[in-house]
Amino acid sequence: MQSFEGKVAFVTGAATGIGRQTALSFARSGADVALLDTATVAAEETAHDIEKAGAKAIFVRADVAQGADVAGAIDQTIRSLGRLDFAFNNAGIAPRGAPICDFSEDEWDKTIAVNLKGVWLCMKYQCAQMLEYGAGVIVNTSSIMGLVSGPGLSAYSASKAGVLGLTRSVAVDYASRGIRVNAICPGGIAHTAITDRPENQQDMAQLTLATPMQRLGEPADIASAVMWLCSPGASFVTGQAIAVDGGFTVW
Repeated sequence: MQSFEGKVAFVTGAATGIGRQTALSFARSGADVALLDTATVAAEETAHDIEKAGAKAIFVRADVAQGADVAGAIDQTIRSLGRLDFAFNNAGIAPRGAPICDFSEDEWDKTIAVNLKGVWLCMKYQCAQMLEYGAGVIVNTSSIMGLVSGPGLSAYSASKAGVLGLTRSVAVDYASRGIRVNAICPGGIAHTAITDRPENQQDMAQLTLATPMQRLGEPADIASAVMWLCSPGASFVTGQAIAVDGGFTVW
């Protein structure tokens, strides 16, 4: 396992699923971790588990779609943990799909605000901090539905495709200044707040059948990819979209 001793990671959507597992992976690699989420109880449990793993953890309850919340969370991370080396911008929502004529404007605005604006805001404040150190790594969560799409996913696919464009743009902005920015595109991942919903089980079964590996992934599969992207082993990788999807986007 890569050693991140003396480093600090900032993880959004850290209470459950992919965010929780990645936060724990950072901690087990030696990093201290700042957790950002709106689910207080679950996030505090994640913080407790990080501390049991021997790392420091802070939890900041914040909405990534609100600039003041994000700026305050970055400030608190620096005050409490002293620095910022890695950021995993994972917070996101997945509204129930519907054809565009049946999809409300309010749901569109909310999806774009959290999934796209939230990543933009996080990177705005993360990059400003990382520039002071002359180094940093950011990984954004997109989706296979940012690479392809499906019925009723106009808002979700637009937001996740937007994350890919945003990732590439910011990667170019700061590649010569020591900051690497990449995106991860999960396929169907079990044991997340989205995929565990009872109303989504039929969709997950269909997604499993459409995946060449014939199974869903696990949060640890995404965490492992994030750890590699943050490691020196990926030092020449920036502006990329890495699909971790069991082969879904191959065919």
